[in-house]
Amino acid sequence: MKTIEASQLSKVDLGLRYISLGAVLASFALLFLYAGGWLTPRALTPAKMINTFEQTGGTHPGFRRNHAKGVGVSGYFEANGNGVALSKAEIFQSGRVPVLGRFALAGGQPYQADMAHTVRSLALLFKLHDGEEWRTGMNAIPVFPVNSAQGFYDLLLASAPDPATGKPDAAKMKTFFGQHPESAKAMPLIMNYPVSSGFANSTYNSLNAFRFINEAGTSLPVRWAMVPVQPFVPVAATVKMNTNYLFDALATNIHQAPLQWRLLVTIGQPGDATADATIPWPTNRQQVDVGILTIDRIESEATSPARDLNFDPLILPNGIKGSDDPLLSARSAAYSQSFTRREGETKTPSAVSPAETAKTTNSQ
Repeated sequence: MKTIEASQLSKVDLGLRYISLGAVLASFALLFLYAGGWLTPRALTPAKMINTFEQTGGTHPGFRRNHAKGVGVSGYFEANGNGVALSKAEIFQSGRVPVLGRFALAGGQPYQADMAHTVRSLALLFKLHDGEEWRTGMNAIPVFPVNSAQGFYDLLLASAPDPATGKPDAAKMKTFFGQHPESAKAMPLIMNYPVSSGFANSTYNSLNAFRFINEAGTSLPVRWAMVPVQPFVPVAATVKMNTNYLFDALATNIHQAPLQWRLLVTIGQPGDATADATIPWPTNRQQVDVGILTIDRIESEATSPARDLNFDPLILPNGIKGSDDPLLSARSAAYSQSFTRREGETKTPSAVSPAETAKTTNSQ
C-alpha cells in the first residue's frame, strides 16, 4: 500500500484533505488516549493527558474517558493447541476458558450517534483456570497514527474540532503532519483500510507488539488479531441509521447466533518494528491460528461486569510479556488514571439500554 511522505502532503490541497478526514481524525485523537504516554513526569503526566482530553472532548462523569459508548459481552475462547509451541501461557493449551468483553466506539462521547467510520474496539478479559488473567484491547484499524506520547498529545490538540466548523483546523493538522512524518505515512494506511458493515464482521488488531515466551525460553515478537468467521461485508454507501444502529445490529446478530473470531498470531522477524506502532509488519509473516473466540451474550453496561473492568494491556499471563513499545506502559498508566476517576463518580445510564441489547430485530 502506498505511503505519503510529509513533503508529498504539502503538494496536495491540505485544506480539503483535512476537512474530509475531520471526523475520522477526531476519532483517532480520542482513540489515542488509549495509547497515551508521557516524556517525563513533569512534562506530560497521565493526569495532564486526561485533563487535556476532557478539555477538548468534554467531561462525562462515570464514563470511560475514551471508548465511552459500549456494551458488555461474554462467551468463551477455545484453544486448539497450536499456540503451545509459541507460548507457555495456559490460554494456549487445548481447551476452553470463559471470556468477558466489551465492544465500543472510540471517543469520549457516551451518547454519540453511531457512525460507520468511527473506530471500533473490542476489549477482552480471558479468565485462565490457574487464576491468571489476560486482558487485551484491540482496534479495527491496521496501525496507530502516532508512535510516541508527544505525538498523541500533539494530535489530540491539533485535531480538536474548531467551534466554528465542528472540524479540525486544516492549518493545525498541516503543522502536525509536518512535525510527525511517521503519522503522515500511517494515515493513508488507516484511511484506505476496508471498513466493514458492523462490529460483527470487523477485524480487531492488537496494534502494539508483544513477546511470547515458550517452555524452552524462546522469546518471539508477536502481534495478534481477532479475525471474524462472519463474512466481510463492506460498509454500505447508504445505511438506514439511528442513534444506536451499530449496537442494535450487534445485539440482533448475537441473538440470532453466536459470533466467532479466530485468534491469529503474527510472528515478527528481525528488523520488524516492535517499538513503533505506526509501522505495519510485512504481509508475508507467518500467522498461527491458535483458537476461536465465541461471543454468545450481550448486555447493557447497566448490568454487565465489563463496565467496571480496566482493560489494562499489561495484565498478562506467564508466557506473554510487553515489548519495547513505549505506548504499552503509557496505556497502562492512562487506563489507571481514567479508571480511578470514573470509579469515584456517579454512574449514569449508558446510551445503549438493557432494552436496546434485548432487541432482536435488525436495524439496518
